[in-house]
Amino acid sequence: MGKARILVMDDEEIIQDVLSSMLDFLGYEAEVASDGEKAVAMYRSSLESQKPFDALIMDLTIHGGMGGKEAIKELVKIDPNVKAIVSSGYSTDPAVTNFREYGFKAVISKPFKIEELGDILKQVIG
Repeated sequence: MGKARILVMDDEEIIQDVLSSMLDFLGYEAEVASDGEKAVAMYRSSLESQKPFDALIMDLTIHGGMGGKEAIKELVKIDPNVKAIVSSGYSTDPAVTNFREYGFKAVISKPFKIEELGDILKQVIG
């Protein structure tokens, strides 16, 4: 069995790079999408190619594009068992405080440590 594949959705390149490095360090294979439209397309394509992502880490707010709240609605239609983690610096947003109601499996608040990321992924992926 290969490395677990994680799709990172964030509009900030520095966060994409740091998160990809953290995931690589933890033994995961990371791919990135800069907005929800790209994330949904990549997720759909991964299912069709029989190489699905094991989990997604999605930023709630994407400037000028589809954010996590909108993207999760589409992802749940494609795969009701999608393992998406909402990532945000806004802890009061309803999608963070009531993440399960939106279709997310877990939440990780920015900024986070690599240990927290590892723990959340183990919890979500199993």
